[in-house]
Parts: sequence; C-alpha cells; structure tokens
Amino acid sequence: MPEKPAITSSELGVLWLTYQEKTMNLRMLEYFIEKADDEKAKKIMTDVYNEIDIYVGKITNIFTSEGATIPVGFSSEDVNKDVPKLFDNGFDILFIRLLMEISMGLHTLNINMAYREDIVMLFKELTAITQTYYNSCTQYLIEKGMIARSPYVSMPTSVEFVKDKDYLAGMNPFGKLGKKRTLNTIEVAYIYHGIESNVTGLQMIIGFAQCAKSAEVVKFFAKGAELSKSVIKEMSETFLEDGIQIPATAGGHATRSTVAPFSDKLMMYCISMFCSFSMGGNAVGTAFSLRNDLAAKNTAFTKDIFEYAHEGAKIMIKNGWMEEPPQMVERKAIIER
Repeated sequence: MPEKPAITSSELGVLWLTYQEKTMNLRMLEYFIEKADDEKAKKIMTDVYNEIDIYVGKITNIFTSEGATIPVGFSSEDVNKDVPKLFDNGFDILFIRLLMEISMGLHTLNINMAYREDIVMLFKELTAITQTYYNSCTQYLIEKGMIARSPYVSMPTSVEFVKDKDYLAGMNPFGKLGKKRTLNTIEVAYIYHGIESNVTGLQMIIGFAQCAKSAEVVKFFAKGAELSKSVIKEMSETFLEDGIQIPATAGGHATRSTVAPFSDKLMMYCISMFCSFSMGGNAVGTAFSLRNDLAAKNTAFTKDIFEYAHEGAKIMIKNGWMEEPPQMVERKAIIER
C-alpha cells in the first residue's frame, strides 16, 4: 500500500484554484507592502505574505510529488512595484481584509472537498490563518477610523414568533409594493455587508480602470464600476427606507495615477474572483432574507453580476489570460480514436 493515497480529482481542482488565488494575493501584497506608509499596516501585510508564501510552497510540493504540472498562476511578470501609488488612505488594508474574507469562504468550501489528511489539514490551517488576519485588518481599520461598524439596535426583551404571512411581504407577483415590515437584524447584516464590500470594490475597479493597458479592459472595468454603483445605490435605498445608516468609510480611494502596478491579466482575474464572491454572497443573502422584495433584488443583482463576469471571461480567453484547470480524461475521444 502506498504511504499516501493519490489525490482525487476534487482535491486536485481545489488545490489548483487555491494556487491561482494565493499567487495573485502574493503579487498584490508585494506591491502594497512596497508602497505602505504605515508601519503597522506594513507589518500586517508582511506577515500575511510570509504565511501565504509557505502554503504556495506546500501546494507546489504536492503537485510535484503527484507528478502534476505546476500551474502558471501569477508571477513577478504580473506586478511592477516601481510605479506611483494607485491607491491611498488605507485602501491596502481594506483590500487585504476583503481578500481574507474571500479566502475564508473558499477554504471552508475546499476542506469539504478534500479527503486526504494532509490536504484537509492544509485547508484547516489556511482557514485559521485567514481568520486571524481578517481580524487583524478589521481591528486596524477600526482603530484608524477607516471603517464603520454596522448599525446598533435595541436589544430584544422578549421572544416573538411570526404570526402571519405578511411577514414575507415586500412585493407582490405583479411588481407592486406591498406593506413592508422593518428589516430584521439578519437582513440588515447581509445588506450592510453587501454595501461595505461594494464600496471597497468600487475603489478597486476605478483604480484598475485608470491604469489598464488594453482599451477593451478599460471599458470592461468602467462598466463594472457602474454596476457596483448601482448595487450600492439600491441597497442604500433599502436602508434609507427604514432610517438605517449607510456604511461609510474614511479610508481607501484611488489616486490620480494612470500607471499600472499589475498586469491586465492579474486585474481581470481579481475582478473575476470578486464577481464569484459577490454572487455567492448574494445567494446566501437571498436564502436568509425573508422579505420577498429583498430576494428579488438579490436575484437581479446576481443575474447582472453573472452576465458581467461572463463578459470578462470572454475577454480573458480572447487574450490568452485564462489558465485552464486540469481536465478529466476524455474517455469518448480515446474510445473513438
């Protein structure tokens, strides 16, 4: 019996995906560390970099031991540290916090698709690392006054049960607004998170649009900025209807620089990953939102984001930027040779 079983197709797939994500993270961290003007922020990012780099090495070793080709991912060719700052005022930690959030979700999903103990442990350790640095980023931003907490609420003094189906009301099948109850705290949590994520994402994509080399990519990023604005506007209006404060941040904005620190390939992949994260977040928000107008809005957002992501995928394929994941054996082709 071999010392370790061969890795399965699902394990190969999630390791490949993690390699892509982590090599992108490393390239972006290299730039942000170089441009950091706050020592505490620089230390957080340097520590994140060192942790991630170890696990890229571990994944590379697994591929090598299994006789699998090492993916291309993202290399030094995809980052240029010797350019002016593209983002300012704490954007680096706001962005790294969002990357850690995405990573936490991915690692939790990936561990469910792993069977071999060393791979399960790899994702377990990565989950713990991303949770640690997500908290470090959050506390840093609160300390610096660069991020707002979600709204406070009066504590419940009794247990209540839903008494009738009007609790679900918000919109009838013909699109007319019905009597809407006040948002509950679970719905507020998902809406607030959606606005907060899109506010950071909007600044990111504005910066990318300013510096991308390809005119087609610039146009794509500009379209994404408008999509992000529309999501922020729609979600904010839902809050305003109930007199709930809208997330605001004093940090994180694009500078006037038009010199790209990242390749168009890396920036397109980053947007693709954020779209996937956004669609997943909308799906969870829909599942836990009991007011039907919220579910309708989330469904519309998901459709728009999917179409936008699909457009991006075509641009990546056209330019040879989309690395193909490992494929299953083409049995039919072998049989019909």
